[in-house]
Amino acid sequence: MAKRGADKCYRDSGLKPTDVDVLEVHDCFSCNELLMYEALGLTDDAVHAFNSGIWRRNNNGGSLYHIADKWVVNPSGGLESKGHPIGATGLAQCAELVMQLRGEAGKRQVDGAKVAMQHNFGIGGAAVVTLYKKPEFTHRSKL
Repeated sequence: MAKRGADKCYRDSGLKPTDVDVLEVHDCFSCNELLMYEALGLTDDAVHAFNSGIWRRNNNGGSLYHIADKWVVNPSGGLESKGHPIGATGLAQCAELVMQLRGEAGKRQVDGAKVAMQHNFGIGGAAVVTLYKKPEFTHRSKL
């Protein structure tokens, strides 16, 4: 389900996995996060991608782990860090990603984040995959 959702998001948006800067994924179990790296098209080998990651400091003094030296996954700490509140998890993910794209995430900030992806599972076999993109504004001169 997650793979189909991600594939549709990429197809409909014209974006690719390499365009994504930050993700919030459903990590009901730690192994589920690793499985999502592959399902969301980030890598063909989640364990290698995770093990080849690197810690980087951001401009706000925080440290973030970049999977495969590219993606930051669950900078909020993920669902488990919040006690996995059923029903509120999707809203928490959305709020985190909006803060990331606005540059308002403080020590969790992914510097320069322009594209974000949300993945969530629900009871009864539902999966939601959403891409967020920071709007690009052009400066208009006054007449």
